[in-house]
Amino acid sequence: MNQKQPRNTKGKIITAAWKLFYEQGYDDTTIDDIITESGTSKGSFYHYFEGKDALLGSLSYLFDEKYIELEPKLEQFDHYFDKLIFLNQELFSMIENSIALDLLSRLLSTQLSTKGEKQLLDRSRYYYKLLRKLILEGQEKGEFRNDMSVNELVKLYAIAERALLYDWCICNGEYSLKSYAATAMPIYMYRICTHAIIE
Repeated sequence: MNQKQPRNTKGKIITAAWKLFYEQGYDDTTIDDIITESGTSKGSFYHYFEGKDALLGSLSYLFDEKYIELEPKLEQFDHYFDKLIFLNQELFSMIENSIALDLLSRLLSTQLSTKGEKQLLDRSRYYYKLLRKLILEGQEKGEFRNDMSVNELVKLYAIAERALLYDWCICNGEYSLKSYAATAMPIYMYRICTHAIIE
């Protein structure tokens, strides 16, 4: 799995857009603002996006870029349990500190109502590829239970993360997402570890 990917034009536009959405609000951010911040062109913008609204569905891309950035740092951990907790903490820290809550809520709500592709469930995303890699290696090391498939364990982990995100949005961000996840995720994770199998 590649440790680095080039910062392509689409990625620059998405990163710039979400930075501006957080700093000055979605309604007050113009396409020209995004083009200037990203250092791209209007032609490039419209090559990838029909308009500003189309960027609302790009948050999963931003999340995946974060995982690409974090993957090399996983080498500091000996246990796969700790690697997964680290990924969760870093992602949730990024969300809490750089993603506008109303836009995250809007994304999650559209995933409930859309009849087309649900980006958060797209198994080709880097998120799922990395989770499959880590959980498979964790199974091979005897850290994670083997009475369930890799895909089943990945789904359990992803459900736990989505549940925390939905609850944080429903509660209007009244608590720290990262801090609460630091308590909740290890509890959820305990059930996929080998020592937690109930006979």
